[in-house]
Amino acid sequence: MTAIKLVAVSGGLGHPSRAAALAQAITAEIAASTAISAHAISVADLVSDLAGVVSAKDAPPSVSEAVKQIETADALVVTTPVYRGSYTGLFKHLFDLVHHEALIGTPVLLAATGGSDRHSLVIDHQLRPLFAFFQSLTLPVGVYANDSDFSNYEVSSDALKERIRLAVTRGIEHLKH
Repeated sequence: MTAIKLVAVSGGLGHPSRAAALAQAITAEIAASTAISAHAISVADLVSDLAGVVSAKDAPPSVSEAVKQIETADALVVTTPVYRGSYTGLFKHLFDLVHHEALIGTPVLLAATGGSDRHSLVIDHQLRPLFAFFQSLTLPVGVYANDSDFSNYEVSSDALKERIRLAVTRGIEHLKH
């Protein structure tokens, strides 16, 4: 079996990041189920380069490489912290630079982190519409985590680990070639 090129995009704006930790945990669970070649993109690493970019053709090399990795992925894991009821602005800005036809049919596992469970609908009300625009295949189960699911920016909650397993189990067939 050929390894799936999995790109995990974390929309957190700082280090350390619960969104990045969640992306890493999901990626590890996928790797336990199928062969992958994983690449991680952290918006936090692109903040200074991404903020002034107006179009993909004018992007600095770090941003161009991130966009290329996203556009050529076999599958995506996307995570973002909830900021004012939605994803972070620079996370959205990164995806604004992705060609509108590059992700047609690409499986995407959606995930988010927030301060409380009140923000859990961000997956269905913000992330799914964004990837519907790209005509991506959003996987049936998203993963939401709140701050209490982490210890020292590592996934520590058994309930969250189970939600990650469920999302991967229900979506793995869409990830395999």
